[in-house]
Amino acid sequence: MNFLEEKVNALKEAGIYRELPINDTPIDAIIELNGKKVINLCSNNYLGFANHKRLIEASKKALDQYGVGAGAVRTIVGNMRIHEALEETIAKFKKEEAALVYQSGFLCNLGVIQAVTTEKDLILSDELNHASIIDGVKLSKADKAVYKHSNMADLERLLIEKRSQYEQVLIITDGVFSMDGDLAKLPEIVKLAKQYNALTYVDDAHGSGVLGEHGRGTVDHFHLHGQVDFIIGTLSKAIGVVGGYVCGSKAMKSYLLHRSRPHLFSTSMQPSAAAAIIEAFHMLESSDEYTLKLWDNARYLKSKLQQLGFDIGHSETPITPIMIGDEVKTMAFSKQLLDNGVYVSGIIFPTVSKGKGRIRVMVSALHDKDILDRAVDIIEKTAKSMHIL
Repeated sequence: MNFLEEKVNALKEAGIYRELPINDTPIDAIIELNGKKVINLCSNNYLGFANHKRLIEASKKALDQYGVGAGAVRTIVGNMRIHEALEETIAKFKKEEAALVYQSGFLCNLGVIQAVTTEKDLILSDELNHASIIDGVKLSKADKAVYKHSNMADLERLLIEKRSQYEQVLIITDGVFSMDGDLAKLPEIVKLAKQYNALTYVDDAHGSGVLGEHGRGTVDHFHLHGQVDFIIGTLSKAIGVVGGYVCGSKAMKSYLLHRSRPHLFSTSMQPSAAAAIIEAFHMLESSDEYTLKLWDNARYLKSKLQQLGFDIGHSETPITPIMIGDEVKTMAFSKQLLDNGVYVSGIIFPTVSKGKGRIRVMVSALHDKDILDRAVDIIEKTAKSMHIL
């Protein structure tokens, strides 16, 4: 295995090798990382549900009733009543006909894209779509083309050039782009899809629980219910547990249960996780206090960082990048911040393009103004000591 050792050594020499930190506490505003208490500003636990008492209690009850595992794939004996209840809950919350749950959001994109497209079809994908979409597109037999990020003129150019050559054309976009925090131009995408008889597919991993009424997501935010064919979401970010789902028509769900490989060849979600997720959706449905607190914290933090002169890109969501550029400096900044008491992960190639390194700050409903002030103070002092600010 010398060739792998050489590759690892190359990462170390380039200054971009990272060792995974070890967390000994629940995901909260302050965690114990590598044996030291630090402010947590890199979790996707937007609403603080990952350690919420109501989710924990729901999970415990399901453990007693169903055990720790489903025991099989959905198509054999792994389809428990709690899985059916979960999908009904999600579909109702998202205001769609049906929902189908996967073991992860990544698997959802892998499983759906390849199942609903054939060699007679074309996929048009935004150039900044998530890695799971990119891999899902690679698994498909359809032809592929990439349009420039959120560039509707480029998307229409591809539709004009190629639409007549294929049976189906599937336009795929993130709802919220995870590295920059900007929103897809979903109304324009839907308009083009209607004009050129194409299908639409939105991965709303960072929009579900964050945008729209009570966190219903990007489709709800833009008032496009019934106009997007495939709506993807995760259950591990704002919902705080694990898994992914796709919402759409009843026919879509029925077909995917027969042809989506993660359902045919992988054991279904743990029943305790399903129970916790159901409780999370009930909490969202009954109150918007969590999403309101998240957005209040996000606006507060963004304002503080901008006042100090940091470049936070063009984020439209709680995702807040601090743009650095140089990859080595990005990783060094991240490490120094951790040493100083703030955990924010450095994001570099291949997650983002070379020369686009950044610290991605992820605020949540768990933070309060005092914690955020402390974090900003540490970020400012560290940046100045490293001549970043």
